[in-house]
Amino acid sequence: MKNQCARICYGALFAALLAVEVLIALFVHDDFVRPYLGDVLVVAVVYALVRVFLPRGAPLLPLYVTLFAVLVEFSQYFRLVERLGLGKNRLLRIVLGSVFDWKDILCYLAGGALIFAAERLICGRRPL
Repeated sequence: MKNQCARICYGALFAALLAVEVLIALFVHDDFVRPYLGDVLVVAVVYALVRVFLPRGAPLLPLYVTLFAVLVEFSQYFRLVERLGLGKNRLLRIVLGSVFDWKDILCYLAGGALIFAAERLICGRRPL
C-alpha cells in the first residue's frame, strides 16, 4: 500500500512538473526561466517519472538521472539526431534537443543537486 501511495504522489509530481515545463516552453520567452530554469526542472521531471516505476527508489537514482540528462546533451554535441537520419522529426528534435551548450550541463547538475537535497530534507533519506 505504501508503494502505491508513493507511485501516486510521484505521478502527480511528474504531471505537475511536466505541465510547468510545457507552460514554460509555450509562454515564456525570456533569457532566464526558459533556458535555465527549464533545464533544471527537466531533471526533476525525469526523476519523478522514474520514481513512478521505482517508488522505493535507488540510492543513486538522482545521479543516474543527472547523468542521463548530461548524456542527452552530449548527444547534441555529436548531432546524434541528424546522424541517425531523424533530423526532420520535430518531436525528437524537441525531446533530444539539437544545440549543445555547457550551460545546460550546469543546469542539469543543479537539478540533480536539488533532487539530492529534496530526498534528504523532505523524505529524510540519504541518497548516498
